[in-house]
Amino acid sequence: MESEHQIIQELTTLFSISQELASCPDLDVALVKILAILDQNLGLHRSSILLLKGASDELSTEIAHGLSEEEKERGRFKKGEGITGMVLESGEPVIVPDISLEPRFLNRTGSRLSKKEKTAFIAVPLIFQGRKLGVLSADRSASGGKESLEEDVRLLTTISSIMAQAVLLRHSFDDEKRRLQDETSRLEHALKNRYTISGWIGRSKLVAQIAESVHQVAASRATVLILGESGTGKEVIAKAIHFNSPRNKMPFIQINCAAIPETLLESELFGHEKGAFTGASLSRPGRFEAANEGTIFLDEIGEIPPSVQVKLLRVLQERVVERIGSNRPIPIDVRIVAATNRNLDQEVRMNRFREDLYYRLNVIPIYLPPLRHRKEDIPLLLEHFRSRFIEENGRDVRIASDAIDVFMEYDWPGNVRELENIVERLVVMARKDVITASDVVQTLALFPVHSSGVSAVESSGNLSVSGREQSSTQRGATVHEINTDLPDTIRELERERILKALERSGGVKTRAALALGITTRQLVYRMEKYGIRGEGS
Repeated sequence: MESEHQIIQELTTLFSISQELASCPDLDVALVKILAILDQNLGLHRSSILLLKGASDELSTEIAHGLSEEEKERGRFKKGEGITGMVLESGEPVIVPDISLEPRFLNRTGSRLSKKEKTAFIAVPLIFQGRKLGVLSADRSASGGKESLEEDVRLLTTISSIMAQAVLLRHSFDDEKRRLQDETSRLEHALKNRYTISGWIGRSKLVAQIAESVHQVAASRATVLILGESGTGKEVIAKAIHFNSPRNKMPFIQINCAAIPETLLESELFGHEKGAFTGASLSRPGRFEAANEGTIFLDEIGEIPPSVQVKLLRVLQERVVERIGSNRPIPIDVRIVAATNRNLDQEVRMNRFREDLYYRLNVIPIYLPPLRHRKEDIPLLLEHFRSRFIEENGRDVRIASDAIDVFMEYDWPGNVRELENIVERLVVMARKDVITASDVVQTLALFPVHSSGVSAVESSGNLSVSGREQSSTQRGATVHEINTDLPDTIRELERERILKALERSGGVKTRAALALGITTRQLVYRMEKYGIRGEGS
């Protein structure tokens, strides 16, 4: 009967250990619980898991049951030192029937103070796939005799093989965690270099003023509002502010307020509790919580609906968020950088944007000029994009001086983003090793860019190479004409792009402006400039 009871007890212990390893996501917590099971089920006291650190030959007590933190800290052994070090060196278990009679038992932790009770000590190696990882040790009352201690060794050897696999997983997890931390630091360093203002492309006076503003505001925690047309680099400036700030090692979270449906935007920003709405099966923190101690970049801030504007105002005023479905305020420490291509002054006057929120956001405004206002930076931008795309595509293409003249004459309604896209297309599609003025005019004529980055020609259907050549001929855009009357060629090119966009949009100016990557106000200005009459809003 006693033998059956012992078998049941051992099986129960092994089952409990397996359950802990399978169900507990934290291996350290699982191992602590396993040592408690050994104490409760088997009477093995002061059990310890000692592990090797890296390539060293020293064991340190990592996990223990019944030992204080100070005692754990003292529990260190070199290979071959004491009973524990001897087990590591030999790879064989050791039984000490009475620690008071064993000179090699060092009592390094100082936890065995009582001499009234005879205490045995058992140590077994932690080995997995031939690799020595550490030692599992425990105390036992010596009243059970040698046979009982040998049974303990047999069971502990089985348990140690299970533990060894868990310990190896722990090592792998720690190694992966360190690797990810190193990779994160490397990426943060790379991003910091990439978005530093000193590396921003441009030498114009306007660019210098923006760089100075960014350096001034980066060190503060003031809210920044970045203003400018689409494609002027608002995201680049937001990242530059973050990576040049004291928060640069903390998260940079960005969210495009215009890209998320109104019904989901509030949840994305502020989070929600389980059951807050249909489909909310789990609690979820919002982007503000994710950005805690870092920076949140709210792009297209002018697009957020009134209901969300109210909550955002509270975040700015009180620095707390409330998840949907909860009344519990969560304190946050977040630097807010917002951006918009809208005229928020006008939006406030038309009651489409809260005045109090506007003033909260507009603490430090930074205006990014359109590319047409800093054309002296175009040659630098061209060389930057050319170098990048020839490296990415394995090409060796240069830009001729007459082609640069075309780039300089054009107004770039899509700003730097449009310039980047055009250069990439020219490099990829170049048939020779020189990009000429004719190549640029044809590309600008046939690939007007949407704000989405998809060309109007691409969205309306494919165009054959012969079609491109025919269009160029119909335009009279020969190299000779480009060189002799470049301004007129560019004006005609832009005028035709506007006419095509209006035709495709059925005369609706807002849709035509979207297709061209400019604002409706800019489109109306250009229509007046070129004497184009149109209907629609």
